[in-house]
Amino acid sequence: MTEEMARDERVFVMGEDIARQGGIFGQFKGLADRFGTGRVMDTPISETAIVGACIGSALAGMRPVADMHFADFIGVCFDEVLNQMAKIYYMFGGQKSIPMVLRAPDGLVNQAAAQHSQSLEAFFLHIPGLKVVAPSNPADAKGLLKSAIRDDNPVIYFEHKALFSTKGEVPDGDHLVPIGRANVVRKGSDVTLVSYSMTMNHCVKAAEILAGEGIDVELIDLRTISPLDVGTILESVARTTRLVIAHEAVKQGGVGAELAAIVAEEAIDCLDAPIVRVGAPFTPVPFARPLERAYRVTPEKIAEAVRSVM
Repeated sequence: MTEEMARDERVFVMGEDIARQGGIFGQFKGLADRFGTGRVMDTPISETAIVGACIGSALAGMRPVADMHFADFIGVCFDEVLNQMAKIYYMFGGQKSIPMVLRAPDGLVNQAAAQHSQSLEAFFLHIPGLKVVAPSNPADAKGLLKSAIRDDNPVIYFEHKALFSTKGEVPDGDHLVPIGRANVVRKGSDVTLVSYSMTMNHCVKAAEILAGEGIDVELIDLRTISPLDVGTILESVARTTRLVIAHEAVKQGGVGAELAAIVAEEAIDCLDAPIVRVGAPFTPVPFARPLERAYRVTPEKIAEAVRSVM
């Protein structure tokens, strides 16, 4: 954020407690001290006002970044996202673009319960006009955020709450990760395992477990939910002949369902086993610790799904 705000004076941030507190997870810490409250603006508790003001600012030539506090609260401003942010470029015949980013912390953390723990990315996969990204590691978090801010289209940037505390190597300077391009994290020959965001880290652990059993897993990190990098997935499945898709979101109607349908349409003749999806059960996120543990997608559940296709 600091690099992009220093590079382009049109970039500014709006949200709740971001100037005074630095964001609920510290993701905007120090920005107000450097750039002032004219570019790092605290707002009332109104997601509708935040997103609406950012849409207007984007139409006027600015490049706003809106903070949603929690991804769950996007429901409050869904009309702005669905009917304004996503549609204006198309409805105005390309005369006006909406270069804005909606940052949305999502996912499970310890006992945040049903209204503060959801993974909602599949909602936005279904809306034409939006780009949707979800990094799984620090380097991609930087590269995708910078690419999102520079994009002339509206981008929803899902950042998993449990990943804020993770550490890893991050390239200095102008590190950009292309939107719409998946990353083959690990080459393998037996099965293609696709994921993104926090669950990608569980898949890495699952692949390590399975390697000890002689199962060679190819890992693909989507990084972008929309547009999907279908080519990378189809090329991998053509070689491995098996596909498992894992995500933290509810399994029903999730990103995995869309990917499974695409592969079934485009490459069913390549498959030597049914496509298997791993996701959360069709229920709100529970508060009680034992139920939350049962609800979670884990490396063990992913490994068992891979074994099932072997």
